[in-house]
Amino acid sequence: MDVVLQSFAAGFPVLMLHLLVTLAMLVAGVVLYIVTTPHKDFALVKDGNLAAAISLSGAILGLAIPLAFCMASSVSVAEIVIWGLLAVLVQILVFRLVDLLLLDLSARIEGGEMAPAVLLAGIKLSVAAINAAAISG
Repeated sequence: MDVVLQSFAAGFPVLMLHLLVTLAMLVAGVVLYIVTTPHKDFALVKDGNLAAAISLSGAILGLAIPLAFCMASSVSVAEIVIWGLLAVLVQILVFRLVDLLLLDLSARIEGGEMAPAVLLAGIKLSVAAINAAAISG
């Protein structure tokens, strides 16, 4: 049992550091996404706009998935930061491209249209899965 406790004592601080760095990158990625989105995501969600909630949830999960794979396949904080930054940038770029391709997307989400919000969330999650696989090799 002593070996198990020693292993925990040595590994727990590393786990917490990796977790906190990855969570900070997730928060920063979500903030970056919100800043680049023409509509006010949180205000719309607060007002009960389900389309905005679906779109924002897709964005958050779309950022979290590749960051999780990044953390799982990295051995150091520096590696998490480097690959995590790349993952966030790829996701934001793809989100913005999809937003541009789906005409008047922000206005449609503001109007509560579910179809474009669900499609956007699906695209975000699909790209996140591919991004995560690319990161983890």
